[in-house]
Amino acid sequence: MRYNNCKCTPCNVSLPPYCPIDMSAREVVLETQDKPVPKQGVLVVFKEITKMRLAISVVFSAVAGYLLAAETVSFSHILLLSLGGYAMVGASNAFNQVIEKDLDALMNRTANRPLPTNRISTQTALIIATLLTVLGLVSLYVLSPKTAMFGAISIFLYTSVYTPLKTLTPLSVFVGAIPGAIPFMLGWVSETNSFGIEPGTLFMIQFFWQFPHFWALAWLLDDDYQKGGFKMLPTGKKDKKTALQIIMYTFWMLVISVFPVLGVTGLLVLSIPAAIIVGIMGVVMLLYALRLYDKGGQKEAKALMLASVIYISLLQIVYVADKFLQ
Repeated sequence: MRYNNCKCTPCNVSLPPYCPIDMSAREVVLETQDKPVPKQGVLVVFKEITKMRLAISVVFSAVAGYLLAAETVSFSHILLLSLGGYAMVGASNAFNQVIEKDLDALMNRTANRPLPTNRISTQTALIIATLLTVLGLVSLYVLSPKTAMFGAISIFLYTSVYTPLKTLTPLSVFVGAIPGAIPFMLGWVSETNSFGIEPGTLFMIQFFWQFPHFWALAWLLDDDYQKGGFKMLPTGKKDKKTALQIIMYTFWMLVISVFPVLGVTGLLVLSIPAAIIVGIMGVVMLLYALRLYDKGGQKEAKALMLASVIYISLLQIVYVADKFLQ
């Protein structure tokens, strides 16, 4: 059969109803289909379909938020929060990979995922995603009803709004930043079963952090994203306008991150020494953003992306350490 708007030699490969002119996407699919798929255990496939490293980072954020709210630490609470948090993220990622199965096959970085390589069926992936959703929401509900509610909102926004918008508009990143920012404040809500200035501040820190982090990643992977038809950069290009937006969001991330030092965020407080440390980290990340604006290269984008990962992890550690050392 011949695909729409495609002048390529007809073939019987099962692809979406379009074919990039440069044929790179088709070559990725053909190469993936021709290669023998190595046999892998269930745990390896589960790790890939739930994106284990990402899920663990989310659990880390949620536990940090809980420690900031807790007067006495409960390890059973941490266990349920970790289980619910991992299941919530794992379910979102599994649903996402089911929806984007055909598009994943077009991109180099995702062509070897379990679904494009047929190491797992779509039906099995949906069963895993559904079971994780139930497990996650039940675990979070045991902690508090509002925690489960925010978990459900996160899964819904990620799979039903963010995922389909990725091929339509760069505004998908704004939508995706909402579920991406929920984990840090989720831990606080799990302890208090309330949403106020404290979890709201934690949410805003991670919300603004999402933009420089993800746009640096999108800058790095722009060519690959274009093969899948994803519109991830705010201007659609790796240009100074995109870099300027990265700088703006990094600046507001920095401001909000030190805001608790003013004593206006309720029970969420930050000492002056801790605020100085967080401020310095933010300035360093801002310098990486300015460097990307100046140079505009892949090297600068990678440096900013790595700096953003280090920043959010260290910020959460500093916040928790500051609370227990005061």
